[in-house]
Amino acid sequence: MNIDLSTRSAIVTGSTAGIGLAIATGLAQSGASVVITGRTQARVDEAMAAVKKAAPGAKVTGVAADLGTAEGAAALIEAVPDTDILINNLGIFEPKDFFDIDDAEWSRFFEVNVNSGVRLSRHYAKGMKDRGWGRVQFISSESAVQIPGEMVHYGVTKTAQLGVSRGLAEVLAGTGVTVNAVLPGPTLSEGVSDFFGKIAKDQNKSQEDVERDFIQTHRPTSLIKRLLSVEEVANVSVYLASEQASGTTGAAVRVDGGVTRSII
Repeated sequence: MNIDLSTRSAIVTGSTAGIGLAIATGLAQSGASVVITGRTQARVDEAMAAVKKAAPGAKVTGVAADLGTAEGAAALIEAVPDTDILINNLGIFEPKDFFDIDDAEWSRFFEVNVNSGVRLSRHYAKGMKDRGWGRVQFISSESAVQIPGEMVHYGVTKTAQLGVSRGLAEVLAGTGVTVNAVLPGPTLSEGVSDFFGKIAKDQNKSQEDVERDFIQTHRPTSLIKRLLSVEEVANVSVYLASEQASGTTGAAVRVDGGVTRSII
């Protein structure tokens, strides 16, 4: 399959590292003009350089803004008024006991993980509808359907993303704009790698042992018995952004290594 996005533009939120950077790179390698976003200009510049290195000749620009706020979303929209592809990847996670998660923390997780995508989709999907083509994605998680006890607030926000994604797909029925959610399983992103690295240091273990123990203990239903790579997740996202994926909308597409024990 030859995915050609050379006539398309894309915005990937939270794309200075991890899954977001891998998606931005995959889109650029498929010819899309890509906008990198992050909270600091230094991180945005580093990510732009990484994408250009992986996709020589690609058109890559960047916007530094805190998209977990209404002001940050407004700044991005002012800098980039339209796009063909919107990947709502921005997200935060933090293991925390349910009884220690206060109202402010619940609100912060919803602002970053849910409202950021709502704000941007509300603006950009309108233009897609007017032009008769577009792709909106929400990078959710297998935690949306299997809420992890160690971070309930994270799981709930990921479930909310599924509701927004399906609802927006219904709103845009018949317009040529597709809306889908991608559900990665445990993925060795930069943030996850740092988290496991800290545990390995504290427990005087190798990081590989800590990662293996995590899968065996916390995600024993994994069929691949390992963490996913960011590229494995990005491959699904790039496909859903393509012309070839025109028949897929309103879907929750799992790339979770078989963690979710479901036949649908």
